Amino acid sequence: MVDHWDRPGWTAQTRAYYWMLAFPDSPTLVDLARRCQQDLAPLGLDPVADDGLHITLTRVGSTATLTPNRLDDVINAATPLLPAAFRLQAVPLAGSRGAVRLTVAPWVPVLALHAALSEAMTSSGLRPRKPTALFRPHLSLAYNNRSRPAAPVIEAVAALRDHPPVDLHVQEVQLVELRREGRNYRWDVVKSLPLG
Repeated sequence: MVDHWDRPGWTAQTRAYYWMLAFPDSPTLVDLARRCQQDLAPLGLDPVADDGLHITLTRVGSTATLTPNRLDDVINAATPLLPAAFRLQAVPLAGSRGAVRLTVAPWVPVLALHAALSEAMTSSGLRPRKPTALFRPHLSLAYNNRSRPAAPVIEAVAALRDHPPVDLHVQEVQLVELRREGRNYRWDVVKSLPLG
């Protein structure tokens, strides 16, 4: 596995705008995250804070290059394109090269939201970093903080797959200003937009 925090271009001063889904009012998600994080603690991963659980949708751009007027253009372009509110399940447990995460299902409504946000960005003269066809929705629970063999993490994750999934009701999408604080992502909400 690789160190999640070793990313070119990210420093303590980096600030960027992202579209994301946050779940501040989901005690069942927090409970599932805590149970999984507790079982993963011996691995020394960096757990995601209760109020930091999120699904990153797409990067909009750097705060250094996007003006407030440009952000308003993106928001105004996105508003009429947003799909209806939807339900997801957060399903234990999967991994990537740099994190342990919940899979979300079904993907179809999240992909529709990603496509709408990408269309809004494109119509505002911005280029999404990843096309919807390559987007893989997930909700990270813990970040890997060093190079390590994957086998012990895979073994620990396999033991947690029996936890029941958690239902999530997605009613809004947030445009946030994202930053790192130590080994955590933190953000300020610029605008929350209700889904259809």
